[in-house]
Amino acid sequence: MSYEEEDTQIYKVVLNHEEQYSIWPVDRENPLGWKDAGRSGPKAECLEYIKEVWTDMRPLSLRKKMEEAQQES
Repeated sequence: MSYEEEDTQIYKVVLNHEEQYSIWPVDRENPLGWKDAGRSGPKAECLEYIKEVWTDMRPLSLRKKMEEAQQES
């Protein structure tokens, strides 16, 4: 597909164990370690959804460690 062509692919939003989001073609099996996040559609809609729900970019493991450190102080 050239840069000028419109992307008509339908994507799904996927989520990994660190609660990080991405998009993946809906007709392909999820990459290892990623699960469906329950949203699919055109690329722009999927990216907009991710923008709305993924408000903390830190991986889950980092968020947990930071919470533990805060509780210990």
